[in-house]
Amino acid sequence: MLHLADMLNVTMNFSFVGTWGYLSNNSQWTGMIGELTRKHADIGGTPLFFTSDRVPIIDYIAMTTPTKSKFVFRQPKLSYITNVYTLPFNTGVWLASMASVVITAAGLYVGVKWEWYKRRKYVAYTNVSNTDELQDDPVDVAFVAFAAVCQQGASAIPFSITGRIITILMYTSLMFLYTSYSANIVALLQSSSTSIQTLEDLLKSRLQVGVDDTVFNQFYFPNASEPVRRAIYRQKVVPPGQKPRFFPIEEGVRRLREGLFAFHMETGAGYKIVGETFLEDEKCGLKEIQFLQVPDPFLAVQKNTSFKEIIKIGLRKMHESGIQNREVSLLYTKRPICMSRGSSFMGVAIVDCYPAALVFVVGIIIAFGIFILELFAHQFARCGYRFAFPRFKQQIPT
Repeated sequence: MLHLADMLNVTMNFSFVGTWGYLSNNSQWTGMIGELTRKHADIGGTPLFFTSDRVPIIDYIAMTTPTKSKFVFRQPKLSYITNVYTLPFNTGVWLASMASVVITAAGLYVGVKWEWYKRRKYVAYTNVSNTDELQDDPVDVAFVAFAAVCQQGASAIPFSITGRIITILMYTSLMFLYTSYSANIVALLQSSSTSIQTLEDLLKSRLQVGVDDTVFNQFYFPNASEPVRRAIYRQKVVPPGQKPRFFPIEEGVRRLREGLFAFHMETGAGYKIVGETFLEDEKCGLKEIQFLQVPDPFLAVQKNTSFKEIIKIGLRKMHESGIQNREVSLLYTKRPICMSRGSSFMGVAIVDCYPAALVFVVGIIIAFGIFILELFAHQFARCGYRFAFPRFKQQIPT
């Protein structure tokens, strides 16, 4: 406006109002549009959006500030969206690994079975409880295979060359798989998810949502008619039984920095606060999603004013000479550039270990349940009850 005043050689008197202008209940326009319709002002100094009810009462003349209001959020960690413990290998590798364990365990069982067959036939066997030697029992062999998968030591090993070679082969192959798997897990725990790309993804995600407490957001969000946008407003912005999530821009950016929060803000003003408060590594991974279905705002003047052409020509000259671009670049902060991606290390939280912790908790519950059953069985035995089970005898040649 000041450049325009210098170009047209006029003196401007500025008046400030609290809103762009909306139609009130008594059919009167408020704010800046009310000033224009009542001829208290010749030009609206702040750009405003196109709406069908404004077109008949004001004239739009030029777009001066390509301002954008969008949802901005930090992309959540990959472990927050999916189970990272299933991602290191694709389906083919998982199936091949399982098949390798099964085939190796079957070969080990056959080798151990042959060992005991030869030993019982040619060697006098007197110590059947020797735990240093792997018994020819499918359960014992299965436990050895499971220990190899978990990279744990075996409580018993075969005593023949064949069985020991198979055991070494099993542990060596699974060691390389375990190393590759662990390396991938470490990388995935430091990765961000790219699953939230659209408004529908945002609606289905577990991200909380907040909106900058401005007049036009208070107007456009409740009046959204598109199903996804209306669902975002009703389910995430004003959830039933909770306070509406309209925040000052400073508080919204603070929540945005904490993560798992999408904040709808004017990006020029919001990114200025982001640049001042975020650490360098926190500026990486910022994602934008457009919500408002409106074109860039335009300056407006009185309807059929005699100054319309003069003001339009002046604004066009400012655009052609580069003055407009200079002012926009000075006033509006651009999206921060990520300068240190990969230089920081994110700590592991409970949500990252949830699948592993779930396996641990389920194992404890099963073990405790078996312990309770054993107590009941012992109690029944003390009361005189007996449980009969078939007994399998080993035939050992003398």
